Amino acid sequence: MPEDSMDKPYIATCTAPVNIAVIKYWGKRNEELILPINSSLSVTLHQDQLKTTTTVATSRAFLEDRLWLNGKEEDITHPRLQSCLREIRRLARKRRNVGDPDSTDFAGLSHKVHICSVNNFPTAAGLASSAAGFACLVYSLAQVFGVEGELSGIARQGSGSACRSMYGGFVQWIMGNKDDGKDSLAQQVEPETHWPELRILVLVASAERKPIGSTSGMQTSVQTSCLLKHRAESVVPVRMEEMIEAVRRKDFSAFAELTMKDSNQFHATCFDTYPPIFYLNGVSQQVIHLVHRYNRHYGETRVAYSFDAGPNAVIFTLQQYVPEFVRVVQHFFPPDTNGEDFIKGLTVKRATLSEELKQSIGLEPIPKGINYIISTKAGPGPRVVEDPSQHLLSPDGLPKKTV
Repeated sequence: MPEDSMDKPYIATCTAPVNIAVIKYWGKRNEELILPINSSLSVTLHQDQLKTTTTVATSRAFLEDRLWLNGKEEDITHPRLQSCLREIRRLARKRRNVGDPDSTDFAGLSHKVHICSVNNFPTAAGLASSAAGFACLVYSLAQVFGVEGELSGIARQGSGSACRSMYGGFVQWIMGNKDDGKDSLAQQVEPETHWPELRILVLVASAERKPIGSTSGMQTSVQTSCLLKHRAESVVPVRMEEMIEAVRRKDFSAFAELTMKDSNQFHATCFDTYPPIFYLNGVSQQVIHLVHRYNRHYGETRVAYSFDAGPNAVIFTLQQYVPEFVRVVQHFFPPDTNGEDFIKGLTVKRATLSEELKQSIGLEPIPKGINYIISTKAGPGPRVVEDPSQHLLSPDGLPKKTV
């Protein structure tokens, strides 16, 4: 390699998706390695609507590792981030030594890295931003350093649920039993093409930062909640089998009921934590009532809710029911505008509501309770962005002004 080209950064840009757990992960048996006390299962959301984009550059000219997140420089010494960096570099060295120990250090194993990452959705508001962020970081680092193969175990060390964002479609995180975490990995159950009729609506009730972070919340729950222990040992193993079977059969009724029951139990363990943790708010509770009354009106389960560690509802339904249910949300959570600003993502056809349905649901409207809806579906795992113009870092390794 010519001397002058050694100073030019080697750059890779990737995108990674958000995932929403329908069988929840809550509680760790090992904080450092992020090993869960139960397995979990999620749906990967489509990147056309929700994604993290990350550019990683490495160069001999860089003086130190640096990180920019959503336009602001952040501390890169965070232990979890360093853990991912260290693991990728270790695998890169191992790969090079096994291949050709005398080869040129083209991947810059000893070079510093610059990382720039942006989300196209609210960060730390209960929308799995850390999952998409660390999955994207690990996938991008792997591209720069030439690391191939199983990466979910590395992503897990950044953020537990990030391991599930390493795959598209329906993904299980197998909790594993080994002390070193080598068997605690993500595995695709079915690809995103498996259930094309399935739709996901993210009802954004709040884009503010969570009052209690997931990490500290989990620690307190593990220490104080008897229900959490019962859930991990006796409830989740059965539910995992039932959920995988429901997904494979495309049995929406079974999928929906399990999803809602597991969401309810997760938040029950938060309430059972001492002192209790409240991630749901009044709008969240109203959404729960609305979903059950909507289903009761039709005498069948047409929609299901799930809430992670935040107040935003994630609604699962089938394509045919989306227009009416979106209209129901607009009616009971009247926004400032019913136009395009309220519904983002996949196009939703207009629908009218019968007076009978409104009266059957019978809830008092909460104006502006829902800020907006993101309409999406199941999507693929991380992707490499081939177009150099999409890099977030300029050739000098610094963020572009548009970031």
